[in-house]
Amino acid sequence: MFKILKYLKDSKRAVCAIIGLLILQAYCDLALPKYTADIVDVGIGQSGIEDWVPEYMREETMEYMLLFAYGDEEEQLIRDSYELADSKSGFVGNADTFYRLADMDKETRKRLKDAMKAPMAMHMILSSSESMELEAWKEELKEAGELQDGEFDKGQILEYMDMVLYKGYSSYGDMSDSMLSQMAISGVRAEYQVLGIDIASVQTKYLLGKGGMMFGLSILMMAAAIAAGFLSARTSAKIGRNLRKRVFHKVVSFSDTEMDRFSTASLITRSTNDIQQVQMVSVMLLRMVLYAPIVGIGGVIKVVNTRTGMGWIIVAAVAAIVLLVLTLMKIALPKFKVMQTLVDRMNLVSREILTGIPVIRAFSREKFEEERFDKANQDLMRTQLFTNRVMTFMMPLMMMIMNGVTVLIVYFGARGVDAGNLQVGDMLAFITYTMQIVMAFLMITMISIMLPRAGVAAERIEEVLRMDISIRDKEETKDGELAQVKGVVRFENVSFKYPGADENALEGIAFTANPGETTAIIGSTGCGKSTLIRLIPRFYDVTEGKITIDGVDIRDLSQHKLHDMLGYVPQKGVLFSGDIQSNIKFGGDFITDEEMEEAAGIAQAMEFIGSKPKRFASEIAQGGTNVSGGQKQRLSIARAIAKRPDICLFDDSFSALDYKTDVVLRKALREKLSDATVIIVAQRISTILHADKIIVLDDGRIAGMGRHEELLKTCGAYQEIARSQLSEAELGKGSVSGYER
Repeated sequence: MFKILKYLKDSKRAVCAIIGLLILQAYCDLALPKYTADIVDVGIGQSGIEDWVPEYMREETMEYMLLFAYGDEEEQLIRDSYELADSKSGFVGNADTFYRLADMDKETRKRLKDAMKAPMAMHMILSSSESMELEAWKEELKEAGELQDGEFDKGQILEYMDMVLYKGYSSYGDMSDSMLSQMAISGVRAEYQVLGIDIASVQTKYLLGKGGMMFGLSILMMAAAIAAGFLSARTSAKIGRNLRKRVFHKVVSFSDTEMDRFSTASLITRSTNDIQQVQMVSVMLLRMVLYAPIVGIGGVIKVVNTRTGMGWIIVAAVAAIVLLVLTLMKIALPKFKVMQTLVDRMNLVSREILTGIPVIRAFSREKFEEERFDKANQDLMRTQLFTNRVMTFMMPLMMMIMNGVTVLIVYFGARGVDAGNLQVGDMLAFITYTMQIVMAFLMITMISIMLPRAGVAAERIEEVLRMDISIRDKEETKDGELAQVKGVVRFENVSFKYPGADENALEGIAFTANPGETTAIIGSTGCGKSTLIRLIPRFYDVTEGKITIDGVDIRDLSQHKLHDMLGYVPQKGVLFSGDIQSNIKFGGDFITDEEMEEAAGIAQAMEFIGSKPKRFASEIAQGGTNVSGGQKQRLSIARAIAKRPDICLFDDSFSALDYKTDVVLRKALREKLSDATVIIVAQRISTILHADKIIVLDDGRIAGMGRHEELLKTCGAYQEIARSQLSEAELGKGSVSGYER
């Protein structure tokens, strides 16, 4: 996950905005259960009366409040908090005079609530006590001679309250705080009824107010969720785009050494499937993983504030969830790592089969390849099934934990409600908060299913990005020394060994290729011909010695400058999807239509181009699959020529051409590229027969160098090649049919 978090650094502003929106969403989400509890407890249970501080009360009720106030300070607070008013002041009841609550700050209101709880509860008990009990108490006081003028004094009322309600005045006896609060609120309700205030309208007003707040919070929460989702999707898409861009630029800068470290199928998987995994997890990380702790912590705070005494249920639920997740992850995580390797294998096999269908059919190997594909497919399927089966246990077990938590809360909550220590709304709120906490962990658990695989994918992407490129430009290049390129290519005691190999593939190579001349390289298969020519564009770097162009070591040039001087035609013709024009002009926009047509003419491609209805606008399929091998080679040659290079490199680029086309093409090359340095790797002696210099390679070393006639006399390796390809008459003349020098 930390690797994925690293990718978010480039989107700090968006991440901060998402966090802010998630906090707002969580605030709204966590506020709704409290409103639900208020609607149940206050709106329904208390008829919309929020607390025991009445907005209005009668004068005699005020006397009771002052009578029951605990101490002079509370008595003065009650007295100062109300003002005497009459029915002309907009009162909605039927009393002529009454006390109305004055405006005050929150702190004063809180102190007033503390001061009026007990007096209002006492007033309620006195007003609802059966007259027989009160009369019996009055008779006892009369007989004892303690009743003055037939009325109770404060001390006698408190004594009666102590007998009815309390064991001690200060501790409120056995009566719970919740029951005391409910009695006080009932006293306010009774007071409103006596005053003629419509309780139904009070209740409706309260319910509409709370409902409106819930609706507003829901709209705000929805807007925050939509905005957070939009930003998350945009940010994750940006991460995917940047990763693809970075991987692409990195792979493009790879030399053949780095390309040999990764298979083409693996690089494709890393650039597509792996980055898609990271992108998908990134959006879930921003939406779920960030949101879950915010809701979870907020839910815990809310639960603590409810004071229900059931916090241990949450602790048990969270512990069970953590244990479940750790167990499942320990079982499934190793398989997630194997899965990506199997995806690579699947892509490799698929690619080989699809590109090799003609060969497979020609050798009747369909059954074998089907079995090979089926094995790769089955291995991947078995791994996916194992991980999926392990993860299928998660949701049922999670639901069992959630349902068990609900049962525990309802059971112990019902006992609290029955004992008068808990209200129904508080229990409902506690259930909701608990479910939010559990759901927060559930969200993290769900993302944890994908995190291991995304972590593996991120590691595979980083493996590409961390790959040290073996061929780099020096900080200070000598490009300026080649402002005017002549094109003299010199190999100075060059040796080369492939990375990880024990022996040199080339050793002690030394020769010079001059401009205006054709230098040919020939030898048996595997002698190092293609390796040698690939050293010039620095697809590999030499192990020993150096290669110079006009006296400048190619390692001292920038790769851009080096490649600008070269026209390279690979052994296997490579065309890109598009049309003929885009392929020939691949060297740059500076190539004009005239130069394009001239290059096509030199490459002997005009014959088949002219036969097409759209000529140069004719479509080229991906990989050039809709043209023949010879046409593909000719277009590749035309692409190199159109660039007007100073040095032309042909890596066995005439092998698919017939002899006639080969002869005409080489003649055109000599005429049109008379100033360029031409280096040709060939298998056929007829292709390099008239070269100015022929280099014969044998097991990575130069076995001979010279013209055709000279090598026939002095080089045994060349004679052996010539005898295998030329007739006795041709060997005797020292030439073959074709144009003469």
